[in-house]
Amino acid sequence: MTPWDDDKLHEECGIFGVFGAEAGDASALVALGLHALQHRGQEAAGICSYDSDLKQFFTERRVGLVRDRFTSKEVLERLPGKSAIGHNRYSTAGAKSITALRDVQPIFAEFEPGGCAIAHNGNITNAEVLKRDLVQRGSIFQSSSDTECIVHLMARSMQRGIMGRMKEALRAVEGAFSIVSMTRTKMIGVRDPRGVRPLVLGKFGEAHVLSSETCALDIIGAEYVRDIEPGEMVMISDKGVESFRPFEEKPSRFCIFEYVYFSRPDSRQGGLSVYDTRHNIGVELAREAPIEADVVVPVPDSGTPAAIGFSQESGIPFAFGVIRNQYTGRTFIEPTDQIRNLGVKLKLNVNRSIVEGKRVVLVDDSVVRGTTSIKIMQMVRDAGAKEVHFRIASPPTAWPCFYGVDTPERNKLLASRMTQAEMRDHIGVDSLAFVSTDGLYRACGEPGRSEARPQFCDACFTGQYPVEPADAIETGALLNTAAE
Repeated sequence: MTPWDDDKLHEECGIFGVFGAEAGDASALVALGLHALQHRGQEAAGICSYDSDLKQFFTERRVGLVRDRFTSKEVLERLPGKSAIGHNRYSTAGAKSITALRDVQPIFAEFEPGGCAIAHNGNITNAEVLKRDLVQRGSIFQSSSDTECIVHLMARSMQRGIMGRMKEALRAVEGAFSIVSMTRTKMIGVRDPRGVRPLVLGKFGEAHVLSSETCALDIIGAEYVRDIEPGEMVMISDKGVESFRPFEEKPSRFCIFEYVYFSRPDSRQGGLSVYDTRHNIGVELAREAPIEADVVVPVPDSGTPAAIGFSQESGIPFAFGVIRNQYTGRTFIEPTDQIRNLGVKLKLNVNRSIVEGKRVVLVDDSVVRGTTSIKIMQMVRDAGAKEVHFRIASPPTAWPCFYGVDTPERNKLLASRMTQAEMRDHIGVDSLAFVSTDGLYRACGEPGRSEARPQFCDACFTGQYPVEPADAIETGALLNTAAE
């Protein structure tokens, strides 16, 4: 992992499912969908299929990228059937080697009503509390994944059928979750009552599709039907799509960072174009923090739409002054200490002809630890920039996320330790400005953030958590930060 990777927030996973495809096509379609969702998890991937003729489930789980593990004919032939679900994983703790294969989803279990595979995006915030109770009652866990809590809760349920057991299990969990599950005769999709994590429904001929993002529908040529609503459970069978409401209704709190960074720009989330929203954030930034400069330069790739918006609103020319090496990934050969010290240069390089002698506005999506920002700033100055002004397309990230995002501890978040002026001096730029929380909401089509009724989950900016993170409170993490 390069310093570039280490200084970004990471989604834990992406999920994708197909029900009722042509025989033999389901697993291939899921592999394509997972490839489109690769940005949501690069550590490992898994696919589970069901063949109604053989009356058997088949599972393949691999550490590595989808393109390297699930594109061979031999692997896909081991996943027959008309229905399949898949999962991309980004691990937030523990080993990221083959020893962590047991944590790769989908998780499969045989219950009294039959087999069931489950893939989960998000985080169960009371998983440790649940796990301790389940272990005391005799459950034996095979992984460190919080998803396994759902399996054990379903196993202990006395409800009839997989649907009834899943409903009861999910009523016991807290946090943020979107789930795609598959039985012998059904595919199930669920979002938590606040809809923190995304899930959409699509149609591919006669087949139905569930996906974390619409961009994965596009790659297989599926038609977007609608978002699964917060607190909704859909059951897809040969009868079609049926909708259920198993949870107490809660205010919707979709993760606003999906618009800032997580989702692909060609996706739509909650009816909004992710690209247009990021462009609008740049417009808001230009209005809130104007500056006299010669060129607007994005930090690729997620800073590009906001930089275009900033340029168009401010009238300052846009140019690609920082170029990203698309072929340096997580599997890059382990470098020597001398090479490792080159840091961000493994990923980025400055186009000297664009920035030399210029007053440069650098636009990035966020500042986390700040280590990458310092290195990029220095690279731009070394290339001859006269001035460097940082504009950030999100408010200061000052609080950790407990809902399925790999976030550093609070004391490692730069915005939790420094004022904006101190951050400016620490990074070494001539000026630093973040879009305001109200500006971010306006970019998402809202008039602003209401303290009485926030429309999104914005806890990483405000510290106001819509679901109390029980595990974090028990370990003292949140209590310590709240007491600061």
